[in-house]
Amino acid sequence: MNYRTKHALRRLCFGASIAGALPFSAAAGHAEVATANLNVSATVTQNCTVSTTALGFGNVNTLSASNVDGTGGLSVTCTSGTGWTASADAGSGSGATFASRRMTAGSDLLSYSLYTDAARSTVWGDGAGSTGTFTGTGSGSGQAVTVYGRVPSGQTSAPAGAYSDVVAVTITY
Repeated sequence: MNYRTKHALRRLCFGASIAGALPFSAAAGHAEVATANLNVSATVTQNCTVSTTALGFGNVNTLSASNVDGTGGLSVTCTSGTGWTASADAGSGSGATFASRRMTAGSDLLSYSLYTDAARSTVWGDGAGSTGTFTGTGSGSGQAVTVYGRVPSGQTSAPAGAYSDVVAVTITY
């Protein structure tokens, strides 16, 4: 192969390699782009849950001149920033009131009271009259609330037995 043929062949190969690259370069230069925004949203709702820890007075000696005190509890979990109020009903014992709830053992009754404070000066109820409630603002985590109870002395006519009651707790938010 002579010089002219070699040179012509090189130009042809070089030209073919450039020509082969051109469609890729041209295609990349002519690419179209479209964009859009995806809107994302959510609504966080106010929610609360409540759980309880039983209030057990243990053994009560009705002949003693001493009150028997005990504590129970609530755990209130509400959405962060949600204000809440915890109220209670009078319980299920016959003739129960907020000030004098009644545990029962069959038809026998044993009076007790629930309070919002350790001094046992504010009866826990629905906030009406002289009863109090527990209040708070949700943090997204459980908030512990202590419920204070008392079986007052002087109930000497209460027969021996296992007494109990159920108090409904309501969280308003």
